[in-house]
Amino acid sequence: MKATSIEIIEILKKAGHEAYWAGGCVRDMLLGVEPKDFDIVTSAKPDEIEDLLEHTIPIGKKFGVILAIQNGHHFEIATFRSDSGYSDGRRPDAIEFTNAEEDAKRRDFTINAMFYDPTEDKIYDFVGGQKDMEDGLIRFIGDPEERIKEDHLRILRAVRFKNCLGMQYHPETYQAIKKHVGLLDDISKERVRDELNKMIMTKDHPGRAFEELFEIEALERIIPELCKLKGLAQPKMYHNEGDVWDHSIMTLNSLTNEEDDPNPLPASPPSLALKWASFLHDIGKFDTFAIDNERIRYDGHPEVGADIARKILKRLCFDKKTIDRVGWLIEHHMMVVPLFEMPDKRRRHWFLEPGFEELLEVYRADAMGIIPLDLSMYEKLRMMYRHEIAKLKLMPKKLISGKEIIKILGIKEGKEVGEILKDIRDKQLDHEIKTPKEAMEYVKTLKA
Repeated sequence: MKATSIEIIEILKKAGHEAYWAGGCVRDMLLGVEPKDFDIVTSAKPDEIEDLLEHTIPIGKKFGVILAIQNGHHFEIATFRSDSGYSDGRRPDAIEFTNAEEDAKRRDFTINAMFYDPTEDKIYDFVGGQKDMEDGLIRFIGDPEERIKEDHLRILRAVRFKNCLGMQYHPETYQAIKKHVGLLDDISKERVRDELNKMIMTKDHPGRAFEELFEIEALERIIPELCKLKGLAQPKMYHNEGDVWDHSIMTLNSLTNEEDDPNPLPASPPSLALKWASFLHDIGKFDTFAIDNERIRYDGHPEVGADIARKILKRLCFDKKTIDRVGWLIEHHMMVVPLFEMPDKRRRHWFLEPGFEELLEVYRADAMGIIPLDLSMYEKLRMMYRHEIAKLKLMPKKLISGKEIIKILGIKEGKEVGEILKDIRDKQLDHEIKTPKEAMEYVKTLKA
């Protein structure tokens, strides 16, 4: 992708235009991080970009943005521009094509407004971005209040960059964020969701961004249910880490990354659903708080919490698949320990659930969020799970197909067929059914 982006810059430059990498990729390069995308800015007008490149899509042509597709990679190419008026708090009312310096000055933060020419190894910095990076400062370009009024989402972007990059705010930037935090109410839920997802998917200490959101009173406007965990007491005999909020932040921060565990479960970086489920796993404790026999209890908090989490994610316009998985993980996060007492067949049923590995990881993260730390039950259960899954991989082939079941019983394809297949599989594992003939005979006994 990097090489192809340089090819495009060379094409534009050979045609007599300026062309540079812009924004996040330049910032990441200076931070020693490999950029995921390479956005390009140029003096070429949209029509000229389309003429010079073979495959283009005019995704934002009226704003000077063209999507180029080359060598299977996608690149956003934007013409240098200045903006005027943001009546909707998001998009400019009008634009004017201009030069590189004016384009840099219309952007949000100094660290995101640098350009780089990879063909000459030269940085163009018109706003002091390099110095701010050296000082570890997040600073709005120009008047911070005007930058926020142009696009209200910049409040959340400031929080994300500050915490995800481990930097600090320039004082004027921080004061502007605090002053205008109410503008978050005007941002679409989809845009808020996307920023929160970027925060929570941060590799190291994602909880810092949410601590910041609470501090500037932004979280109260976005996920007020989470704010109720602040100051919510926990039983001292089990939790010495602090309140439920502290526990939730520690749980989120403890999720396994690939390099932390040579054999992690799940065997990949934490998914978005796993991150949200871990953070929200105790969201039901406020509504279920009670003191019984001088001990704090939260009876039924997994079920209550699952319902609250689903409402939160639905309000933030998450997709149904993510909502369902997060809800399922929260609803069942306390049933992991009872697995030790279950009959083999029932335990095997849980081990084969598509989300079980993530459920086990929620349990691990939950335990990591507790002081004193005790992972003995998790390690025991993980070993039991790995042993059982290893046995299942050696299981003989399926004795009967879904089509055969449908033909024998005269039923339609659906959930019932899947349940019968699971039942037969369990009986096969328990050596109650050993041959295809026995499987067919068993299905026949299920006829009404």
